[in-house]
Amino acid sequence: MALHSERMSRRALVKSGVAAVAGAGAPAGRADNQAATGASAGLREKFFGCIAGVYLGSAMGAPVEGWEWERIEKEQGTLDRLLPYHHYGKSNDWMREPGTTEDGVERQKLMIAAILDKQDGVNAEDVRAAWVRYMNPKAPGLISEPFEGALLAMAKTPMPAADIGKYCDYSGLVSLSRSCHPIGLINAGDVRAAIEDVRDVGQLYHTANSRGIRWAEVVVTAIAEAARPKASVDSVLGAIFEHCDRPGPSMKEAGVRAELERGLALSAACKDFRELRVKLGAVYSGKGIVYSSSYANEVVTKAVCIFRMTGGNTWEAMKAAVNFGRDTDCLAAVSAGISGALSGSASLPEALIAQVDRATTLNQATCARRGIRETSDGLYNAYRARWQRMRALAAEMEIG
Repeated sequence: MALHSERMSRRALVKSGVAAVAGAGAPAGRADNQAATGASAGLREKFFGCIAGVYLGSAMGAPVEGWEWERIEKEQGTLDRLLPYHHYGKSNDWMREPGTTEDGVERQKLMIAAILDKQDGVNAEDVRAAWVRYMNPKAPGLISEPFEGALLAMAKTPMPAADIGKYCDYSGLVSLSRSCHPIGLINAGDVRAAIEDVRDVGQLYHTANSRGIRWAEVVVTAIAEAARPKASVDSVLGAIFEHCDRPGPSMKEAGVRAELERGLALSAACKDFRELRVKLGAVYSGKGIVYSSSYANEVVTKAVCIFRMTGGNTWEAMKAAVNFGRDTDCLAAVSAGISGALSGSASLPEALIAQVDRATTLNQATCARRGIRETSDGLYNAYRARWQRMRALAAEMEIG
């Protein structure tokens, strides 16, 4: 994180102008080809692809976080490798091993820890317990955001977990959206459950029904849908527009949907990330306030546009994001995480996965040193355990 309209069914969406916008950014056939890739990746591989996309994207984007894309291009060319870096500019910081992840992955690791402990979906109280049990006391202000130290202090009081986010100063930030992938995975195939869970867990970071939570709903919806056996780019986009931020009685226009529609329309003709970053840069260019490039509406809209343009290819989405400028690590985590949940990790260089695992073992401020495969398999096994319990209950209740 850088410091500083009406309801549509999926079928109706595919037939509508919105669907035309959603499929227009790539040469003909790209989305169909990626749909085949998504169908060929097994569920365990989709879990791995999602977590690998997040971890690699975060680590690759962190060294250039907060840079404008012009600086990235001048100093790095097209960034497609892991670099060492300092973070936050603190005197107690260290030169981090290439592949070292950052605050968003720490946040995600704590959600994962809660899921592994419970072997099921989680709520705010479950994640609060994981904060207290597992958060590294060195992390806030060093590898995590400084405000997470204050949130942890509140988590150690009798205060209800759902009240903690009321006291976070940055309600619209991407804090939740860029780290909530495990909530989508443990609810793979069940979009509505994923949304319910992220609304609850999100109250650790945001007020209820805030923009930060509504944009996180987009991310978990995309991941829960992408994990389906026959998912495609179009089905993921369809799920987002069917489920997210639907207008209610007092809403003339649903903000999330409208902003996504605008982004997809603006980027429809873009053929590569260079065109895309210029097009969206004309809309998202805020400066001068704390976390100015790290609001969820900007990051998630860009990520969905990248996902559509790259046809859900994990590696291409990651490269596009880290060369986009502004909040590069969060953008890569969202776009590559969604893409990995669809198409898996086959496009990712194995050497980079190994380097991120190595850097994790060397990270003295992290809350968990599990490798990517161990992490994703833990989530996958928790998902299987959950459904085995549900099948046993269905059999006991004679639901056939």
